[in-house]
Parts: sequence; C-alpha cells; structure tokens
Amino acid sequence: MITEKTRAEMREIIARYPQPRSALLPMLHLVQSEEGFVSPDGIEVCAELLDITAAEVAAVATFYTMYKRRPVGDYHVGVCTNTLCAVMGGDQIMAGLKDHLGIGNDETTEDGKVTLEHVECNAACDFAPVVMVNWEFFDNMTPDRARKLVDDLRAGTEVEADRGARVCTWRQAERVLAGFPDGRADEGPSAGEASLVGLRLAHERGWTAGGNVATAAPDLTTRGSTPAEATRTAAETDTTRAESESRAAEAGVGGGGKGPGNRPETPESGAENADNAGRADGADGERGQR
Repeated sequence: MITEKTRAEMREIIARYPQPRSALLPMLHLVQSEEGFVSPDGIEVCAELLDITAAEVAAVATFYTMYKRRPVGDYHVGVCTNTLCAVMGGDQIMAGLKDHLGIGNDETTEDGKVTLEHVECNAACDFAPVVMVNWEFFDNMTPDRARKLVDDLRAGTEVEADRGARVCTWRQAERVLAGFPDGRADEGPSAGEASLVGLRLAHERGWTAGGNVATAAPDLTTRGSTPAEATRTAAETDTTRAESESRAAEAGVGGGGKGPGNRPETPESGAENADNAGRADGADGERGQR
C-alpha cells in the first residue's frame, strides 16, 4: 500500500512542475522505491493525484523499461547484450549468470536478492561488455567477475561501482531517481580512462570546439566538490558554448549569413526579382485563358 508519507512526497514532486502530469515519471520511481515495482495501487494513486486515468499512467509505466510490473530483488543486475557488448562477451556473461543463479531473464533468485535482466545498450560501449547493478556501471566484465559480483551482492558484501557510488539497494536507487538525493552524487569516479582519451588528445593538440570559434575543450577530468558546484560548472560551460555559437552565427562562420537564401538585396537584385515576378504573373494569366 502507498503510505501517506509517499503521497505527501508525490505532492512535493508535482509542485516542481508547471504541468502536474509532467511529474509522472519521478512519481513512478517513487512508487518503485516503496513497493519494489509499479504496483496497481501505485498506478491508482498517481492517477488520482494527477487527475488523469489509470490507463494513462499504465501506458507510461509499460512504455519505459526502467519501470517494472513485477517485484524486483534488492539488486537489479542488467547485462548488456546489444551489439558491441554481445560481441565482446555479453552473451556469455548472461548465459553464465543464468546458470550460476538458476534463474532466467527477468527473474529473481529465491532469496529475493538478485533480479537478472538482459538490457539493450547501457550507453557505455567504450567499456564493453558492461553490467549494471541498480544503474551503477561495472565495466570490462568477464563471466568470472560477473559471478563474483552477484555472489558478493547476495552475501551482503559492500560493492563499489567502477564509475559511480557504492551500490545501494534497488529501492534506495529508485528514491534517488524520484528526485530525493542520498548525498552521494560525487562518490566514486565519474569517468573512466576510455572516455577521457579523446578529451586528453584535444588538450594535447590544441583542438577546440565550434569550428573557427576559439572555444577551449572543457576540463572533465575533475568533478565539483558539491552537486551545486557541479551543476553551476555545467551551466557556465553551456552558457559559454551558446555565446560562442551566437558570435559565430553573427560572423557568418560555418556558412551562416552566406548562400543564396541569405544574400542581401541590392537595387539590381530587387529589380530582377520584380521582373521575374511579373513574368510569372503573366504566365499564370496565360494559363488561365486557355
């Protein structure tokens, strides 16, 4: 059952948005943080508070794969079996975990600890094959390492992600996704070596972004000391990029301000356009008389 505390937090989420129904996605994550999945009761409560139908809520809950319609274990283990991860060993990892845990895809171990699911692309192809536990990354996995990972999770051993925070439970992770931070956003490394190679080359070779606009590549090797600082740094970077692109457009860099569609009209071109328009009108009149 959805508690009154959760209802109050749902109202808090709704208050964040100009349009109430925009709050539905984080509300569904909050349902999962309490129920362990998107329960029928959770759907009804979301519909009630947003003044929409239960069918509309269910349509969203069944569209996105992060929302589960059956209870999830303490640890959701997602094995990427998309193209690159599959080629690099993702299929073998998935097969090995099925055998090791004695469960199939989208099933949970009898102790309720691990739910196993093959997922489509974890957006970390430079670290393939990748496994995620409650959406935290485990890179360059092997069948042996994957088995040890799930054994540690079931044993209650503290596990640290390769890029990110210590692994928490499924319900705790869902609460964070609902917009209630756990204060660990800056815990652990944010980027791995494979992701930083291109940035390092850009710095070494003096490459800049924005064509002819002198915009230095941002330094992504360090993180803000606080979430607020990280957000502020990202906003400043976006502002600088936008200003550079605006200056480029005003200066005609990259073709802006050039080409037939942007030619300034001169007296000669104006007369030419008028003459062309007159010939077109005459042709139309001629066709109308036939």
